[in-house]
Amino acid sequence: MPERMLMKRPRHLRVFKNGRNWAVRIPREFEFPSEEVIMRKEGERLIIEPVPPKSLLALLSTLAPLDEDFPHISDLPPAPVDL
Repeated sequence: MPERMLMKRPRHLRVFKNGRNWAVRIPREFEFPSEEVIMRKEGERLIIEPVPPKSLLALLSTLAPLDEDFPHISDLPPAPVDL
């Protein structure tokens, strides 16, 4: 299972006022791969998650490259079909 999918041990944090807003510092072990997040409330829980990539290319650029050789596949013409 990828490390980002593993549950981290809960931490008790303090909230503080920043102007008219409440704020919380996110510890390093909970950091996100981007600087934008989505926050929503479900009952008494606040859910914070990274903004999903905007395109397939953006998503693919976040993946590690594969370090393996793939076998050559001949591009044979399709078999004739009698209509």
